[in-house]
Amino acid sequence: MQETFHAGANRSDVRVRYKIADRDAAGWKDFYAHYADLLIATQPNQEAFGRVLSGVPEQVLITAGVPMIVLPQGWRPRPIGKEVVIAWSPSAQATRVMHDAMPILASAQKVTAFAFDPPADREDADLEMLREHLLAHGVKIDVDKWSNAGDLSPIEALFASPALEEADLIVAGAYSHSRFREALFGGMTKSLLQQFSLPVLVSH
Repeated sequence: MQETFHAGANRSDVRVRYKIADRDAAGWKDFYAHYADLLIATQPNQEAFGRVLSGVPEQVLITAGVPMIVLPQGWRPRPIGKEVVIAWSPSAQATRVMHDAMPILASAQKVTAFAFDPPADREDADLEMLREHLLAHGVKIDVDKWSNAGDLSPIEALFASPALEEADLIVAGAYSHSRFREALFGGMTKSLLQQFSLPVLVSH
């Protein structure tokens, strides 16, 4: 595994260090996540029980303070980041992941901000302020705004969006509600981590 890891990194000209997470490590050392720029993990997968530590990816995501790309099961390597969809809401988590993803957004060929029932008032509209903010960073975005007609949940609307047809990466904030509430009622984060279509870049 170590040889394969280094060979792949060398082909991509990426600087890496190889560490093995110790099942008995003290908490600060678990997963070595605090000493990386980006984490890449697989979806929760019952078939990998015993081979992948149970804290991957959710516990790592919550505690690391580092952005993570979660790959679907059965992922086959191919370029990502050319056409990106931001699952946007005016929340701390969505703002955090958007800024974490800025290098990817800046080099993408197309960026679309998907917003479900975005807020607005007489003075300002959320999506227009988002467009202006990203433009100041050199990122032009398209906007896909969905009204809440009561027939679709936000995650259903996202996957019904035409923007996702050609997308190769979703950027989304994680756990804007407490994990207890998400576990009880379901939520965007849980649904995104369980979908099998696209890699997801998440931050918390």
